[in-house]
Amino acid sequence: MSEKLTGGEALVAALRAHGTETVFGIPGTHNLPVYAALSRYGVRNVTPRHEQGAGFAADGWARASGRPGVCLTTTGPALLNAATAAAQAYSDSVPVLFLSPGLPLRHPGRGNGYLHEVKDQRGALEAVVAYSHRVTAVEEIPVAVARAFAAMTTGRPRPVHLEIPLDLLDEQAAVTLAEPVTVPPLAPAATKVRAAARILDDAVRPVVVAGGGSNGAARELRALAERLGAPVVTTANGKGVLPDDHPLAVGAGLHHRAVHDLVTDSDAVLAVGTELAPSDLWFGPLDIPGPLIRIDADAEAVTANALPDVALVADAALGLGTLLKHLTGPGSVALGAERAARARAHHREQARAEGAAHLGLTRALATALGREGVLAGDSTMACYYGALSNLPAHTPRSFLYPTGLGTLGYGLPAAIGAKLARPDVPVIALHGDGGLMFTVQELAAAAQLKLPLPVVVVDNGGYGEIRDEMTARGDTVHAVDLPAVDFPLAARAMGCHGVRADDESQLVHALGAALAADRPTLIHFPEPAAG
Repeated sequence: MSEKLTGGEALVAALRAHGTETVFGIPGTHNLPVYAALSRYGVRNVTPRHEQGAGFAADGWARASGRPGVCLTTTGPALLNAATAAAQAYSDSVPVLFLSPGLPLRHPGRGNGYLHEVKDQRGALEAVVAYSHRVTAVEEIPVAVARAFAAMTTGRPRPVHLEIPLDLLDEQAAVTLAEPVTVPPLAPAATKVRAAARILDDAVRPVVVAGGGSNGAARELRALAERLGAPVVTTANGKGVLPDDHPLAVGAGLHHRAVHDLVTDSDAVLAVGTELAPSDLWFGPLDIPGPLIRIDADAEAVTANALPDVALVADAALGLGTLLKHLTGPGSVALGAERAARARAHHREQARAEGAAHLGLTRALATALGREGVLAGDSTMACYYGALSNLPAHTPRSFLYPTGLGTLGYGLPAAIGAKLARPDVPVIALHGDGGLMFTVQELAAAAQLKLPLPVVVVDNGGYGEIRDEMTARGDTVHAVDLPAVDFPLAARAMGCHGVRADDESQLVHALGAALAADRPTLIHFPEPAAG
């Protein structure tokens, strides 16, 4: 049934029809008709202090919940501010819908200096998302939204951008809302399943590599690993898909020598929902001497970085479940657990050596997070050397980290989105002192929301990773040492609590208090010396 709506109303009604309850964005001159409709349809707007923060918050919402996040900006600079977050979501396969007005339908083709005018706004976003679409009629808006959600929830999730000419937002038309498109999970080809099952039945020493694409298949992955007796290693985005205290769990972080040795010692490798990407492997590709089986919803990614002997283009849960039904060999849980224990011991030894400066931090974080908590980490040494491989994880979607693009400033706004998506679990943001300054203003947004959110800032006096790389190259170290900032004072100025913790015991106490507080708490934690 059609209803006469403005373009702004049509957009919000379509979002609500697809289950959207929260959007992250900042009002601007050109998107006011959208904001006028939000409360009418029961959609909450969360106002960050910068559009990049809005995009990261929508990303954190999506990662933590498994549902698409929504970022709403105005034209020009606002949308371009969010472009880094869009690129990060694309890099890590996160479903985020970016919405913006565009210049009017009848705007001069070569431009005339309209407010917020960008030469090719849609083209700029097209370069960093799955696709960017400009609608041309109010009646098209619900269809465009339905197609965007279908794209984001089918196969490999990616961000999408919709641009709505600003003159359409106040224009009225008879609109029919489109029902959400339900797409069955992608099933694997039967011949490929049988071929993969034969390889795994014959394997004596199989191993499973689980990426972010396996987050929705934790039950099936565990069942298959137990059936095979296969140790499981995970990427950063797959961390927690198998509980770290499971006998077959080796740990997260594919870059460790222990993982390379385990794979080299295996006579079959099953890679699920991972590109086997350089951003996970760090020091070069895995040496895979035996057959490689890959399961991925993306027909292109299934051949990325390593050609498989058998490729199952399928939803991870359905692919694993189908494969499990075709296995006939006995497997050896005892042998698998023994191999996993050896690899786990080596993995932990290497992880502890790599993250020696951060072991007290990770122990404190583990105490505060428990088994259900969520850590939103920034691209910081405390995260990729410390938390990635040393912090235990027991559930999927509990470690949010900007792996592929490696953006700075991700942690705090992503934690805001995660906490709003999962209000009943502990959520902690982890930053370095340099990276926090990219989105430090989002402390004010978190304070306005009154979130009991600890924000741990590990301070090494600047850009520590780049400082070390300059030193390793023999270069003159410069432009990386930053003057000290009174972070607790800055946090208090924005309505948060702000404290300092100088050792592990103080950090444990501060985290416990922060999780029970009436607002966010920034915890300034100077990086201790390794050892």
